[in-house]
Amino acid sequence: MLIEETRLPGVLILTPRRFGDARGWFSEVWNRQVLAGAGIEVDFVQDNHSHSRDVGTVRGLHFQSPPHAQAKLVRCGRGRVFDVAVDIRAGSPSFGQWTGVELSAQNGKQLLIPAGFLHGFVTREPESELLYKCSDYYAPDCDGAVRFDDPDLAIDWGIDGGTAILSDKDRAAPHVRNFATPFVYEA
Repeated sequence: MLIEETRLPGVLILTPRRFGDARGWFSEVWNRQVLAGAGIEVDFVQDNHSHSRDVGTVRGLHFQSPPHAQAKLVRCGRGRVFDVAVDIRAGSPSFGQWTGVELSAQNGKQLLIPAGFLHGFVTREPESELLYKCSDYYAPDCDGAVRFDDPDLAIDWGIDGGTAILSDKDRAAPHVRNFATPFVYEA
């Protein structure tokens, strides 16, 4: 497994090896023992799968607060997305900074996002599917969001914000300056 650091400490790009032949390919996308050997120790308890029909669909920026904060391992099983993580840990040297990576069924890349970060994505192809592992169970009372097009975050989504396809929840999400983060940076 190729492990790449991003500009945000703890947010990693994991690219599993693919073994192909005339039938197609095989890839091991998660192996606790192998990744623990690389210093990555996360206990995943839930797998999620989302489908977005149209190009320009934005899901995020989402988080789940303590005591049910979630680390996520995100990959694209079909289509192509631009996936984003934003540091929202109070006191972090990288608070409010973001990183993004294109995930596609073709490139096989995955993004590992620790707890304390917002997560979101925009679809770049129709019928895109995202699969992600979570380190805690979904808890509706801990569910939260920040506006994807917040000018203070200045994320380059590659789309015009007015053309984004959003849920009502994401459309009503607060700006980061009006948001009290439940996360604290621990060096």
